[in-house]
Amino acid sequence: MAEINQYVFDFKEVVEALLRKQGIREGIWGIYVEFGLGAANVGQTDEQLLPTALVPVKKIGIQRLEKQTNLAVDASKLPPQKLVIRLPKIK
Repeated sequence: MAEINQYVFDFKEVVEALLRKQGIREGIWGIYVEFGLGAANVGQTDEQLLPTALVPVKKIGIQRLEKQTNLAVDASKLPPQKLVIRLPKIK
C-alpha cells in the first residue's frame, strides 16, 4: 500500500476545523489569510537577475463575516463532532 504524503483541504474544510478547535458554534466565519510582501533580485546567473516580488503567507485563520460566501461557514449549522475515544495499546 502506498504511503500517504499529503492531505489537501478546501477553504470551507479549514474554516470548519478552526471553528471546532475554538469551540465556536454561532456566526458566519470565513477564511482569513495575511500576506507579506518582499522583494529580491532573482536569477540563475548574475546576468539574468530580475526584480522579483515575494509574497509569503504570514498567518492563516478565520474571521467573522456578515454574509455567507463560498469561503465561509455558518457555525450554527456545523454537525456535532463525533466523540472519538482512543484507548492505549496493550502490549
